[in-house]
Amino acid sequence: MRTFCRSVGGRLASYLTAQARGPYPHPAADLDLLRRMLRPGDVILVEGRQRISGAIKYLTQSSWSHAALFVGDAGGVDAEGNPCSLLESDVKKGVHTFPLRELVGYHLRVCRPVGLCDDDTQRVIRYALGRIGNRYDLKNIFDLMRYLLPTPPVPAPWRRRMLALGSSDPTRAICSTLIAQAFQSVGFPILPIITREASTDRNCRDCVREHYHIRHYSLFVPRDFDVSPYFDIIKPGLLHRIADYRTVTWEEPALVYSAPAQPTPAAR
Repeated sequence: MRTFCRSVGGRLASYLTAQARGPYPHPAADLDLLRRMLRPGDVILVEGRQRISGAIKYLTQSSWSHAALFVGDAGGVDAEGNPCSLLESDVKKGVHTFPLRELVGYHLRVCRPVGLCDDDTQRVIRYALGRIGNRYDLKNIFDLMRYLLPTPPVPAPWRRRMLALGSSDPTRAICSTLIAQAFQSVGFPILPIITREASTDRNCRDCVREHYHIRHYSLFVPRDFDVSPYFDIIKPGLLHRIADYRTVTWEEPALVYSAPAQPTPAAR
């Protein structure tokens, strides 16, 4: 039975990670510029083209369906000698490193942790690298079937929870889970849950005390790094950068069709 489930799970994973049809909505990032500006510990958000990307973008109500961690030289090199400076968690391949060139043609955004010291940055990277080889359990067929529908009929309050349903570690499919665990290993906040209560100080009746609670790593999605107040957002340069907007040559708008005027009825 396990062999059968793994076989079906493998087929589902291959189908979900295949490229989806249709036009790509946003311009691609300039990888040469991106390569020069990246720092270890940066999180790169990706607007994916895979079939699974559509479901993730719908469930998270965001353009970002994937995330990768920039590990720099610590990622080693591939068979062709290219530096594998990025780390990701994938449904089909599991946790692995890959070169930046594999993101050519994608719309990207960089999220840089604010105030993360060098020692903790290296700890975050070591934590993530220590998970290389972990693979998604393909016998969790139910977990994979969630992504078969690009827009599953799920009420808004349940969408984030839907990503964490299932047995074992189903959110291994969502790369942001591993990255969230890496940052939480050094106590760096991403998007904590904040509760407020009245202060017990008698001298300040209007004071409010805030309590920060760690959000479970299985509930993190790529967009959380984008909306987090603890990450700076950097937009890589586009392929066609505009030095001066006044020099842009705009296409002439098409002539607006106007219906012929109706004859005025003769006076009686």
